[in-house]
Amino acid sequence: MTGNKAYLAEYQDFNGGPVAFGGSKGYITGKGGLACLTAKATIDESNKWHKRLGHVNFKNLNKLVKGNLVRGLPSKIFQNDHTCVACQKGKQHKASCKAKSVSSISHSLQLLHMDLFRPTSIRSLNHKTYCLVITDDFSRFSWVFFLRTKDETSGILKDFIRQIENQLNQKVKTIRCDNGTEFKNRDFIEFCGSKGIKREYSNARTPQQNGVAERKNMTLIEAARTMLADSFLPNTFWAKAVSTACYVLNRVLVTKPHNKTPYELVTGKIPIISYIRPFGCHVTILNTIDHLGKFDGKSDEGFLVGYSLQSKAFRVYNLETKRVEKNLHITFLENKPNVAGKGPTWLFDLDYLTDSMNY
Repeated sequence: MTGNKAYLAEYQDFNGGPVAFGGSKGYITGKGGLACLTAKATIDESNKWHKRLGHVNFKNLNKLVKGNLVRGLPSKIFQNDHTCVACQKGKQHKASCKAKSVSSISHSLQLLHMDLFRPTSIRSLNHKTYCLVITDDFSRFSWVFFLRTKDETSGILKDFIRQIENQLNQKVKTIRCDNGTEFKNRDFIEFCGSKGIKREYSNARTPQQNGVAERKNMTLIEAARTMLADSFLPNTFWAKAVSTACYVLNRVLVTKPHNKTPYELVTGKIPIISYIRPFGCHVTILNTIDHLGKFDGKSDEGFLVGYSLQSKAFRVYNLETKRVEKNLHITFLENKPNVAGKGPTWLFDLDYLTDSMNY
């Protein structure tokens, strides 16, 4: 043994395992019946080998020593002082935003998550381009609103907050959203100030801090994309598909840890889903508007595109009038398959569709 800083000793472990050793200069490592007392390397020596070996992490470096996996590497414990600037430049990642293990939210409207997204470059049937998604943190119940421009966000939010507070007899306490100008404007800030609503914003270019809203957006978009693919309806029906997805998911998803649906947590009632049918399902619609002759057909053909929130009715697209209308007198033809390339010309000719709607 030579030197005061580095020394090596071998011990025989008669029990076949490593031998424990105390002391401030090193500890016992072993393989088989042999054990080694390994000293700590200096900071300069640790950084030298760290750079030599391609800036490998120190945990891996010490594994090489403990397992005697390579030759030529000093039998020392290398220390990481976290001063390698090159590693930060080459390997630094975004900070993790872990969710709370225990939620502090105890009732609906205590915290609302909001986000505005633009799903496609194609406008909806009602010329909408943006979709505003609002999610209650307690129940995970969601509301969707469709906008032509971002400027409409403030007015929609003010009307929504007034109505939902009156319906649920609760007060909105906190709003969490991103740094978009649709949320950070004088009109909406003054409204929140007058009602005592706290505003929380995620950090710039850090959407994971608004994770609840972002995940809800992804869930709705994926569900809408799937329904459009299954129904073979054109992408101009994206708003109807998102609205239907939100309506259905509010009634069928299970919210942890309450083990109840969002609808039940908000309304206190178990949802009824027996009337729900596939999006884009073929339907026949009883004509109750036009004056029909004795031998004229009583119904029009169409497709199911959603459910009314204001009345007990279905939202259907009428192929005769080329309009979305609400009607309760409907017969569903679930067994009639949707086939791409078949059916009325308007369904797959977007130019004809937009011209017929003065789009």
